[in-house]
Amino acid sequence: MPASFFDTNVLVYIASGDATKADQAEAAVAAGGAISVQVLNELTNVARRKMRMSWAETRAFLDILRGLLTIHPLTVEVHETGLELGERYGFSTYDAMIAASALHAGCDTLWSEDMQHGMVLGEGLHIVNPFRLAS
Repeated sequence: MPASFFDTNVLVYIASGDATKADQAEAAVAAGGAISVQVLNELTNVARRKMRMSWAETRAFLDILRGLLTIHPLTVEVHETGLELGERYGFSTYDAMIAASALHAGCDTLWSEDMQHGMVLGEGLHIVNPFRLAS
């Protein structure tokens, strides 16, 4: 099983105008890992609304990521775990679901710019900000 899970905010930089963060995100993804269908949905929303990508550009971006990363489905079990994590750690709903997906995927590292860098959940998931490591 992959050891790394990527939050949407890290992957957005791959298609951004921030060359430094894009390079860092690409390097992390090149090592392999996993994402969930939630991440694909969030990426689609950001690509279309904030980055103003066409549908063709959005699909091409998603296709690249689907080819590089293992995709995990959203299940009721992931949802239930997300609710528990949200309550226990005070995460937003979406962050809790990302963390739950990472746990269900068997990952031990969650790459995220938004969550608390260095936090370790009792379930053994380490939250790491890849951009903080490089600074």
